Amino acid sequence: MRIVRLIAPALLVAIFLALFGSLRGPAAHADGADIALVGAKIYISPDEAPISNGTVVIHAGKIAAVGKAVEISFPFGTKVIPCTGKIVTAGFQNSHMHFDEPDKWMDAGNISAKTLTERLQAMLTRYGFTAVVDTGSLLPNTMAIRKRVELGEVGGPRILTAGGPLYPPNGIPYYVKNFLPPEILKIMAQPETPEAAVRAVDDDLDGGADIIKLFTGSWVQRGKVKPMPVDVAKAAVAEAHRRGVLVFTHPSNVPGLEVALEAHVDVLAHAIEELGGWNSSYIQRMKAANMALIPTLKLFGDDSNLQQILDEVVSYRRAGGQILFGTDVGYLTDYDPTKEYELMQRAGLTPMQILESLTTAPAARFGESKKRGRVAVGMDADLVVLMGDPNVDPRNFVKACVTLRGGRIIYDGQTGAFTAGGINVSWCQGA
Repeated sequence: MRIVRLIAPALLVAIFLALFGSLRGPAAHADGADIALVGAKIYISPDEAPISNGTVVIHAGKIAAVGKAVEISFPFGTKVIPCTGKIVTAGFQNSHMHFDEPDKWMDAGNISAKTLTERLQAMLTRYGFTAVVDTGSLLPNTMAIRKRVELGEVGGPRILTAGGPLYPPNGIPYYVKNFLPPEILKIMAQPETPEAAVRAVDDDLDGGADIIKLFTGSWVQRGKVKPMPVDVAKAAVAEAHRRGVLVFTHPSNVPGLEVALEAHVDVLAHAIEELGGWNSSYIQRMKAANMALIPTLKLFGDDSNLQQILDEVVSYRRAGGQILFGTDVGYLTDYDPTKEYELMQRAGLTPMQILESLTTAPAARFGESKKRGRVAVGMDADLVVLMGDPNVDPRNFVKACVTLRGGRIIYDGQTGAFTAGGINVSWCQGA
C-alpha cells in the first residue's frame, strides 16, 4: 500500500493541491472513507496536555492515529482536512435538551431528510454536539428521529431519550400545560402509587427510552413546587436501576432535592433553582450520593438569585462533584449556547472543566469512557473542529467548523451540506 508520510502540513497540502486541485471547493466524501485532520491543536482530553500541530487519522469510524503531524502516516487517498490554526476536541454531549417543538419535530417520520437534517444542524450539530440526551418528549416521535439518523438518511447526533417524564400526582408543570395540546397532556404519567410508577418506567423503557426522567419537584404554578411522593420516586428509581438505566430529575427546590436524594436519583437535570432552605451540607450529600449536576444556567439567566445558583454550581465542582453540560434547548427556542458557556465561566469553571462537562464526564456517567470522550486511538471518531481556542475564550466552544460523528461529517460550517450518499466538504477553509 502506498503511504504518504507527513513532513510538514504545508508541504502535504501543496502536494494534494497539485494532484487534485483546490481543496476549497466542495469534494465528494463517500461514507466510510478515511479522513485526516491535519495541523490542528488537539485537546486529547481536559486533563492532558494538548498536541500542537497535530494530526488525527480516522478509519472505519474510529480514531486510527493521533499525534504530532511529523510522526503520523496514513494511506494515499485519505481525505485530508487542513486544520492549521484550528482546534480539535472530542465531540460534545448536550445532556439536557428536548425534541418538543411541535412545529419542528412532530410527525418526524414524514419530514423530508433535508429539512430534518437542517433542523438538527440548527439546534445541535452546528455547535459541535455529537451526542444528546432528550430529557422528555413524545417517545414514538423521538424514536422516529433517531431511527432516521441511525440509518444514515439524516445527518445528526447520537440521540438518547427519556421519552415521557414521570410527574407527581396532578403535578404537570404549569408551563408544560401551557405548551402542549390536551391530547398529549392526557397520556403524561402522573403515578400515584409505587406500582403505577414501576409501570410507567417499564412503559418508557419498553418503548425504547434510554433513561428515566422524574419531576421530584414540579412547578405546578408560579411560586409553588409540588414534590413527588418519596415512595413513588423510590419505586421508579429502583425499577430503572434494575433495568440498568440512569435516572434524571427536575428537582426545582430543596424539598425536590430531598426526594431525589432519598430515592437515589443519578442526575439533577437542573441546578436547584429555588434555594430556600439551602445550606452547604447539600453539596456533600449530593457528592456522597454520586449525583451529576446539569446547571442549565442560561435558563436561570434572568433570575434574581442567579449569583446563588452560580455559587451552587461552582461549589459542587470544587467539592469534586460531576458537572454535565446541558442547555434545555427545545424548551428554550434560542439554540445558541454561548450564554451557557459565559455563565459557566462566570460561575468559576475553567475552560478545561467546561470541556470535561462536554466530553469525559458524560462518557463516564454513561459508562462509555472506553469508546468516547477523548481523542485517542480506538475511540469513536466523534470529533469537533473549532475555529478558535476555547482555553483562550470559552465562547469559542460554539464555533464549530466541522462536526464528525463516527468519522462521518454531519456538519460543515461553510456549506452545511449533508447527503445520505456522500458529503460536500469545505475543508474548513475560511469558515
